[in-house]
Amino acid sequence: MPNIGSPPARESGPPPSPHATELYRLLVERVTDYAIFALDPGGHIVSWNPGAQRLKGYLAHEIIGKHFSIFYPESDRRAGKTEWELEVAMDVGRVEDEGWRLRKDGTRFWANVVITALRDDDGRLVGFAKITRDLTERMEAQERAINDARRLAEVEGLSRAKSQFLASMSHELRTPLNAIGGYAELIEMGLGGSVSEQQREYLARIRSSQQHLLRIINDLLNYSRIESGKLTYEQEKVPLRAVIDAVASMVGPQAAGKNITVETPPCRDDVIALADRLKVEQIVLNLVTNAVKFTPPTGRVTVACQSGEDQVKLTVADTGPGIPGDRIDDIFEPFVQLGRSLSSGHEGAGLGLAISRDLARAMDGDVTVESTSGKGATFTLTLPTAAATRHA
Repeated sequence: MPNIGSPPARESGPPPSPHATELYRLLVERVTDYAIFALDPGGHIVSWNPGAQRLKGYLAHEIIGKHFSIFYPESDRRAGKTEWELEVAMDVGRVEDEGWRLRKDGTRFWANVVITALRDDDGRLVGFAKITRDLTERMEAQERAINDARRLAEVEGLSRAKSQFLASMSHELRTPLNAIGGYAELIEMGLGGSVSEQQREYLARIRSSQQHLLRIINDLLNYSRIESGKLTYEQEKVPLRAVIDAVASMVGPQAAGKNITVETPPCRDDVIALADRLKVEQIVLNLVTNAVKFTPPTGRVTVACQSGEDQVKLTVADTGPGIPGDRIDDIFEPFVQLGRSLSSGHEGAGLGLAISRDLARAMDGDVTVESTSGKGATFTLTLPTAAATRHA
């Protein structure tokens, strides 16, 4: 609805001096940001300032004498909007409105319009003053802000739904998978009767597949927790040497199965991060497991650490096929599995690196990679040092 104000008070006193009249004329003529013009009592245009010409596109001789409804869209004219505005202005003194208006070339602009009734000393209506501002840019900016907020809300809603789905499915799938592993172990122990060597081989394959699926589901669950912000972090002093030793022992059987050497050069005892111990181990385990997975047989994986002034670094370097330069950024995206060769299939959901980087960044660190295709890759985990954090 238009905003309707009270009529301006009519001042009494002597008529304005010629100087004041000339000053008023110059004021109206010099204004170019507003269309300022007068209407007769019937709504026909009787004056036209340069601002009106710039905004609406008509020269004075083209528009004077025409009815001001020419600026209104057809729908407004059919609805009698121009007549209504003049009636309101006559009744209460002025009327203010916003809406689409038309230029000479037919293009639209969003206008703020104020129409004020003009009366002589005896109170007789002699015409109307009409002031128009172009608010198209402001209106479009408001619309963009509304659309951006709507899109953001939709994205956030989809993200929450995805996280809830991943968390729910992870919980639902882990229960039967744990049962499969448990029953396979009971059978393998002979609790249901004797087991042949061939049956033991089959049971080992069942348990291997069960553990593989369980790892994927755990990755999905961890990813959903990270996205929803539900993971908590217990900050403590974490010696990187102890982390490397623990991970090397866990990855040893996998590396031995491919005849891959895992080297762990001496790491000083004073290379200590301030971080969550379990999450650091998870990151390093992901990095070393990936390195072993993508390194060909008889290759080498090197896990080393070093200390800086404000950060500690743990590097995992391999002698695998490397990562093409145009795909470096892709490997940290969720569910992306390049396979290094881009043609061979590898187990996993493609979440390990995404999870590792998110965990590191949540602890004020990062995971980065340097690689040359055909010459291996080096992943670097950086974390704040315990000393730097303590003295900060």
